[in-house]
Amino acid sequence: MPLLAPLEAVHRLLERFDGVIIGGVAASILGKPRLTADVDVMILLSVDDLPAFLEAAAQEGLEPRIPDALDFARRHRVLLLRHRESGINVDISLGILPFEQEAVERSQVHRIGSIELRLPTPEDFIIFKAVAHRPVDLEDIRAVIAKHPNLDRERIRRWIQAFAEVLEMPELWEDIAPLLEER
Repeated sequence: MPLLAPLEAVHRLLERFDGVIIGGVAASILGKPRLTADVDVMILLSVDDLPAFLEAAAQEGLEPRIPDALDFARRHRVLLLRHRESGINVDISLGILPFEQEAVERSQVHRIGSIELRLPTPEDFIIFKAVAHRPVDLEDIRAVIAKHPNLDRERIRRWIQAFAEVLEMPELWEDIAPLLEER
């Protein structure tokens, strides 16, 4: 499995830094398996702590994949890395919001074969995906809802509506509400 080595490296980083795996890997575990070519992670990290984090990442074989990775991360709150050995991309989103802090506090460790992965709860994963709001995200949300019928729908509603209001994107909630009612 080409993602195994980068996932192990990310797991070791998550033992030192607070965060969760999001994206296709989490979608495959919390919903239904799907193809993904990278590893997406959200870590609670100040831009001031980026140099120390980058040093720790390098010890795990994760290197910047663009020339000015630190400057890019400071501007866009995403650190673009690549796992040296496998060539797999690892995108680190820098979390700071109260929701992201809660998602990390509520996160759960899942054992998949020989590896442990820290993932958000199904509810928090749905919220992350609702904010990202691409067609693949909506499909991931459908799969998680189908697999987890006893979701805390009130938590999902409350956070997605809050993001919809702040981002001035009512479609965040309008597109998700019917999916939650289908079950």
